[in-house]
Amino acid sequence: MINETVGSIPPVREKAPRPTPRPDRSFYSSGKAFGRFGIRSFAPQIMRQPHSHGHIEFNWLTQGSMQYMFDGGPVILGAGRLVAFWAGIPHQTIGLSPDTIGGRQLNIYLPMDAFLEMPQLGRLTETLMGGGVIQLNPDCVGLETLERWHQDYRSGNAMRTDIARAEIGTMFRRAAITGWDELLPAWVEDTGTRTRTGSPVRYVVRMVRHIVENITDPLSADSIAKVVGLHPNYATNLFTKVMHISVQKFVTRMRLIRARSLLFDGSLSIANVAFQSGFVSQTQFYEHFRAAYGMTPSQMRKDTIEG
Repeated sequence: MINETVGSIPPVREKAPRPTPRPDRSFYSSGKAFGRFGIRSFAPQIMRQPHSHGHIEFNWLTQGSMQYMFDGGPVILGAGRLVAFWAGIPHQTIGLSPDTIGGRQLNIYLPMDAFLEMPQLGRLTETLMGGGVIQLNPDCVGLETLERWHQDYRSGNAMRTDIARAEIGTMFRRAAITGWDELLPAWVEDTGTRTRTGSPVRYVVRMVRHIVENITDPLSADSIAKVVGLHPNYATNLFTKVMHISVQKFVTRMRLIRARSLLFDGSLSIANVAFQSGFVSQTQFYEHFRAAYGMTPSQMRKDTIEG
């Protein structure tokens, strides 16, 4: 039985990790739309109210269990398995079992736009974006690996953090192949959504999916709204309300994420990187890239190659 009185225990506050000196820090500035990548380890605690933010969130309990509410849907999270969900859905920890006392909770916050750029995840992407809560199989990751990722993040070393992020992507690809357990099935796009939040989220998920799948094509507000059969003004306002970012800014961010990935590949010219990321001109590409990352595409590629 979940015991909410455990929430009265004062939480153990963790010292914030040292800032990592990297050019994309401002690109992933903290906020509701898209937060930075992060990993925390802390004493489990009850949340006073629901919240949402721009990450795919992972939770791991070392012992005990906790009760979540995901936009009105109750879910029990146990210990020793990594749980993942889209934190853009309002969520709240409302109860802790007595045996969570003395245990730890390890959370990973993966920027949602970086997750959407991950290839070959198929139904896993649809499940998380549809409001599902999944529990990864034990062979995908264990506590030892999670603790190593936490130490990589806490080190302040940009290369170690990038390796941890790459390994998280590999973990996701493994999960997409080996499967997972559903603690809460995807419900956002079901007919007759169960809560008032679900209806607008359902439209936004379809718009997000259309943008990601057609990122190299021209994407206007009119064309995106047409996909969901809504008036452009209503559709764009709805998108901003749910995602905490405008449609066009979201499109630009996804194109920059794609461009950064292609730059690291190293085999494409800068012009081809711009084209395959959906930018209409190199001038536009350079302007957006420098504003986001504080350097030109050529400089980022050079820094990556030289380490």
